[in-house]
Amino acid sequence: MPKKLEKDLLVEGLKLAVENKGATSCYHCGDKLPINPLMSFGHSFCCQGCQTVYELLHESGMEEFYSLPERSTSKGGEEKQEQWAYLEHEEVRQKLLSFTDGSISKATFYLPAIHCSSCIWLLENLHKLSPGIRSSVVNFGKKEVSITWAEGELPLRALVELLSRLGYAPDISLESVKGQKKKRDWSFYLKLGIAGFCFGNIMMLSLPEYLDGKGLVDPEYQQFFSWLNMLLALPVVFYSATEFYTSAWRGLRYKYISLDMTITLGIFTIWGRSMWEILTVTGAGYMDSLCGLIFFLLIGKWYQSKTYEALSFERDYNSYFPVAATRLKGGKEDTVLLKDLEPGDRILIRNQELIPADAILMKGEGKVDYAFVTGESAPQSRQSGDLLYAGGRQTGGTLEVEIKKKVESSYLTQLWNQEVFQKGNTHKLSALVQGLSSRFTWFILLLSLATAAYWYWANPAEIWNTVTAVLIVACPCALALVIPFAFGNTIRVLGRWGLYLKNAEAVEDLALTDTLVFDKTGTITHKKGAGLAFVGELDEAAQSAIRSLTRTSTHPLSQRIYQKLGDAVPLCPVQAYAEEAGRGISGWVGDEEYKLGSASFVGLPKEEGSRATRVYISRNGQPLGHYEFQSQYREGLDVLLGRLRKQGYELHLLSGDNDRERAVLQNSFDALHFNQQPMDKLQYIRRLKAQGKKVMMVGDGLNDAGALKESQLGISVSDDVYHFSPACDAILDAKRFEKILTGMQLAKSSMRIINIAFILSFLYNIIGLSFAVTANLAPIVCAILMPLSSVTIVGFVTAAVLWKGSRLEKD
Repeated sequence: MPKKLEKDLLVEGLKLAVENKGATSCYHCGDKLPINPLMSFGHSFCCQGCQTVYELLHESGMEEFYSLPERSTSKGGEEKQEQWAYLEHEEVRQKLLSFTDGSISKATFYLPAIHCSSCIWLLENLHKLSPGIRSSVVNFGKKEVSITWAEGELPLRALVELLSRLGYAPDISLESVKGQKKKRDWSFYLKLGIAGFCFGNIMMLSLPEYLDGKGLVDPEYQQFFSWLNMLLALPVVFYSATEFYTSAWRGLRYKYISLDMTITLGIFTIWGRSMWEILTVTGAGYMDSLCGLIFFLLIGKWYQSKTYEALSFERDYNSYFPVAATRLKGGKEDTVLLKDLEPGDRILIRNQELIPADAILMKGEGKVDYAFVTGESAPQSRQSGDLLYAGGRQTGGTLEVEIKKKVESSYLTQLWNQEVFQKGNTHKLSALVQGLSSRFTWFILLLSLATAAYWYWANPAEIWNTVTAVLIVACPCALALVIPFAFGNTIRVLGRWGLYLKNAEAVEDLALTDTLVFDKTGTITHKKGAGLAFVGELDEAAQSAIRSLTRTSTHPLSQRIYQKLGDAVPLCPVQAYAEEAGRGISGWVGDEEYKLGSASFVGLPKEEGSRATRVYISRNGQPLGHYEFQSQYREGLDVLLGRLRKQGYELHLLSGDNDRERAVLQNSFDALHFNQQPMDKLQYIRRLKAQGKKVMMVGDGLNDAGALKESQLGISVSDDVYHFSPACDAILDAKRFEKILTGMQLAKSSMRIINIAFILSFLYNIIGLSFAVTANLAPIVCAILMPLSSVTIVGFVTAAVLWKGSRLEKD
């Protein structure tokens, strides 16, 4: 820290210290203050780490952190920063970085201290603490943060030291540097094991209480067993159940009531009453019920965490993307799925395609845009021998690259879900559940007070059991589990059908769709087509130039021309390759300029009179002829469109081609628009949305990226080529094109299943609370019912979605 800043902080802190003289807890973490606390800006701190964190936040104008409803209490790091010196070694640095171009770098760190929403807020605002940090994204479930930063302004070691000072020291072990799996945290299982052990023994020692009155147990032994039960319950109450207390206390301190508050009150209600009975020798207490309660609650917590892990959306690409790369082998080109790519394989990267894995550039001039990785769009020149990182997008001619390592299981998913591709759609169902869950806890607290007041007058002996039962049996957990399980299982079923959604929110968008907009070429038509003929004459040099140009383009018509010419036509180097979306491609071969595209693109008057789609060719401004394409529509297209219209969906067609096939299509669509440029498509969808329509755009990916992003739900149709666009929300295997309607039906069914699950959850709570309030439900039974309700809801939702999916598939 600069000397002047340090001095200013000290002076101002001394001036304001007297105002904070009565403080008893650390302003940052809430721990009890030592006899001589540290002072800064009128606040007291328990250690240098907490003071440092506060000063960093204060200096950066981020004091709103201390007003968050669920604020992090992570203590600042006090360890010697020399422990991070090894990060200056180049070998370690290269293994930790997932991307670097010498200026901007990216890395993902595992931060065990992440535990609440304020952790996310603080870590995703790191750019306010250091100008060198460009962005940071937290994966709460995996306790990871992905940081993009300027390494020239902030070296890797300095970044890690900053995280450490904030109280989020990364777990960088030898295993993580070597890319091995992180060790499991066994602390939770220790708590569960202790609770189970003590519960079992207390049940055994409580046997005399159940035999009381039959003359089988000496009263002295009976009282001795009660004392043993009290001792066995202590580690359960003060260790195994600490997770509930921590969450409840944090919420209470920052004026936020969580569900764990009701559980905490229930635990201490039973424990307090049991301690009173045992110490006053007026009863045996309820230590067996108490430990059983905590044990079953921990089992429910374990079950919930396991099911969330099972529904992680960062799935393995072996079953995720139905896309392939073009592999070069023995002078031949073939398509291969990403899962089959091995280090050493050579693949082609065409214009606008993403690099699927880290690779070495072998041939071609690289102009790689890493906007999908860093968020900064600035194509970087790369030459033969340079390393190209996964996620980069080529923006020029064709590249030949050699794969350096296999495609990672989650890296492209992370790119797909980056904030830059989020649409800000309002998902009402999720918002409704969040609102209900937050109000539910307040309702339970008020109901427990009302119950206590009633039984105080009716029968004071029942107060303890009834209040505890009310606090424990009520459970909004089922509400919280309904959406992730319903949508998660829906995603899995859709994935088996060849429709791959990028996240759970896309299911709701799919269900709410009322308007579908289709692209034509490569979407409702086969990319290979039925017929292709050239009108005119082409010499060998022109054929070679055309094949070389179309090899670079990802447009379906370019790929058909490239396949038509075949391997018999030799390839030649292309210079100054350029592509204008929706118009055509151009480039120089030797001293001659070639153009392929629409009539206007190559400088010809508007075409007239043909019913076929045409691609015109010119050399040095002189027309050479044109290719004519006969469209072949996908099998079952008429049936699909007819069923969609019958069910009330509004259908639109936007095509970049001419309107020669209007007569063929006009009976299947509500509106048809031809000669549409990419910007025209985007504006059209924007107008539909302004009319209140819920729009789904179905296109071929790269050529419709703008329209896909503008729509509520963008679906990219994938054939046997690698055209992945992060702008889309879903990828549809072209062979399963008819599954669009089936997928929408399943999404709607999932919404109905969620509504039924909500009703079941409310019925459980109403019935359970009715029995609890009337003193007809023991606390230990409540502890069993609470996780059981979650299991029941999860089981129902999972079974219902899978059953509906199987029915729709058969239909």
